[in-house]
Amino acid sequence: MSNQYIAKSRRLRSTIYSSRIENQGVTSYTIYNHMLLPAGFEGGLEETYEHLKNHVQVWDVAAERQIEIKGKDAYQLVQLMTCRDLSNAKDGKCYYCPIIDENGGMINDPVVLKFSDEKWWISIADSDVMLFAKGLAIGKKLEVSIFEPDVNIMAVQGPKAFNLLEKIFGKEILDLKFYNFKYFNFQSTQHLIARSGWSKQGGVEIYVENSKSGLELYDLLFEQGKEFNVKPGCPHLIERIEGALLSYGNDMDINDNPLECGLEKFVNLDTNIEFLGKDNLIKIKNSGIEKKLMGVKINLDKINLRSAINLTIDDKIIGEIRSAVFSPTFNKVIGIAMINKPYFTNKGNFDIFIDSKKYVGEICDIPFV
Repeated sequence: MSNQYIAKSRRLRSTIYSSRIENQGVTSYTIYNHMLLPAGFEGGLEETYEHLKNHVQVWDVAAERQIEIKGKDAYQLVQLMTCRDLSNAKDGKCYYCPIIDENGGMINDPVVLKFSDEKWWISIADSDVMLFAKGLAIGKKLEVSIFEPDVNIMAVQGPKAFNLLEKIFGKEILDLKFYNFKYFNFQSTQHLIARSGWSKQGGVEIYVENSKSGLELYDLLFEQGKEFNVKPGCPHLIERIEGALLSYGNDMDINDNPLECGLEKFVNLDTNIEFLGKDNLIKIKNSGIEKKLMGVKINLDKINLRSAINLTIDDKIIGEIRSAVFSPTFNKVIGIAMINKPYFTNKGNFDIFIDSKKYVGEICDIPFV
C-alpha cells in the first residue's frame, strides 16, 4: 500500500506553526480555508481524546481565518450577512452567527468579534466568506474595507488550560468571561485572547498578529505546561461529535438552513433588522421545516465515513448520516444526521448499509445523553 500525501504550495498554505507541529508528531492534515489544518497526532484518535478530556492541548488552528470588515457601514454589512440580531452587540464580545444567502441557506457559521460599530472580525469556518462579503458590499455600495488580516490562531483547550494560562498571563486571564475577548500582554506584545474554542473542555483562542511573538508564546506554552501534561492537538472528531459541535461542510452546507440545523436561537425574525434571506426564513418557519439535524447511535465498534450514507426504514430513505465516529463514552458509533420529516419527531430505529452489510441504529437528540 502506498502512502498518500498532500502537496504543499502557495495556494495551499502552511501555517506559522507548521514547523513546530511537524516535529511534534502530526500524522495527518485536512484542508480548511485553502490552508493546512492538523487532523491527527501520534497516539491515535482514542488516546488523544482521553488526553484532551483530562489534560491540556495546544492547537494550531490558524486555518480559522479572519475577515476584517472596517468602515462607516461595517455594522450594516455584517448584519446583512447574518440572521442573528447584532443591533445590541457589545464591544469586546464574540457572537456565534449563521451567515446565510438569499434563500436562507448556510454560507458559513463563524464566530463574529465586535471591536466597534466600525470594526468587526468574522472568524470563519471553511468557505469563501470574503468573496461573499465583497459582493454584498459592492452591490449595496457600502463604505467598507474588507480584507484578511494576518492573524494565526492557536487554541489552548482542556480542563487544565487555565492552570497553564495563569502561569503565563497571570490571574487576570481567569476573569475573562465566556465568549469575551481582551488583549493580554506577552513579552511587550499584545495578543487578543478570546474565551472560546471548538471543544467542550474549556479554554481560549489566541489570535496571533505578531508571528515572532506568537511562536515564542507557542514554545513557552509547552515549556511551562509540562506539569500539566501538555501536548499538541487539534479539533477532535470524537469530542466534537459527542458535544454536538457542528462542522460546516460536513454536517451542513448551503443546501441547509439554520432552522433545520437546530440554530433557532440565532435566528431573529421578529425584529426590524435587515438581513439577506429573511423573508424566506419567515416562510420556512411558518410552514415548518422538512428535515432536521439529529443524533444517531449505531451498534458498531468502528466506522470510516468519507461521504454521507443513506438511512432507511423499510427500504425508504429517511435521511443521511453526515458525520460519525466510535465513541468510547457510549461504546458505540454516534453521528450527526439530517433526518426527514416526520422521522425527526418520531425518532425510532433505522437501517444503515455499510460495506453491503445491514446494521440497525436509533435516532436521538443532540447533544448526546
